[in-house]
Amino acid sequence: MKIIASYSIKGGVGKTTAAANLAWLAAADGRRVLLWDLDPQGGATWLFKVKAKVKGGGEALVAGKLDMADAIRSSDFDNLDVLPSDFSYRNLDLLLDAEKKPTRTLGQLLDGLSKKYDIVILDCAPSVSLVSESIVRAADLVLAPVMPSPLSMRTLDQLREFIGDTKGKSPKLLAFLSMVDRRRRLHKDLVDELPGSRPDVAKTFIPAASAVEQMGVHRAPIVQWQPRSAAAIAYQDLWREARKRLK
Repeated sequence: MKIIASYSIKGGVGKTTAAANLAWLAAADGRRVLLWDLDPQGGATWLFKVKAKVKGGGEALVAGKLDMADAIRSSDFDNLDVLPSDFSYRNLDLLLDAEKKPTRTLGQLLDGLSKKYDIVILDCAPSVSLVSESIVRAADLVLAPVMPSPLSMRTLDQLREFIGDTKGKSPKLLAFLSMVDRRRRLHKDLVDELPGSRPDVAKTFIPAASAVEQMGVHRAPIVQWQPRSAAAIAYQDLWREARKRLK
């Protein structure tokens, strides 16, 4: 079982969109996929038409009072299940802090699902926290959307440092430019320069597109209902790059 974390220190950069589309693509490849929505806002859960509620909340999961398998819900798509968000996840830092080995807890919870799933995708809340450390410790690959701006480049450097400082095994990092408008000089320059200068930046970039925003209307990944659009093709390319990093 491989674990991908769609994670960024900064919010509003397209991590939930990436998590949803890559989860669908992995399932379409025939992989058994679990999408765990760790963001208390529950965007991915809502997108896949699953109720944002876990019996006993995050406390029940972390303390082992609720079996992970009992919290999982099926989606409308073959091979793709969802472990829904719960608003109690906002207190996940405190819950993990009460554990003996807090940064290992999420990984240990997921270990019990290794025979049921091939790929687990974590949709993570934007933060630098104990939860973030636990996510990084559990992940095989951190998929990090980055806006094409100098501030976002600084955030990417901070993320790289954060991953390097986390104790235990380090996941691979694959950053990608998100919401790109090639009509803007800075966006175009970064798309042309970054992949060649940084090995942890994907060649694929996700264009700014109104169709991506319409995912909320269709409540389904764009790769499912508009597979030939520029954004959907970009996500397909991104999934291929992510797959190679997982080997």
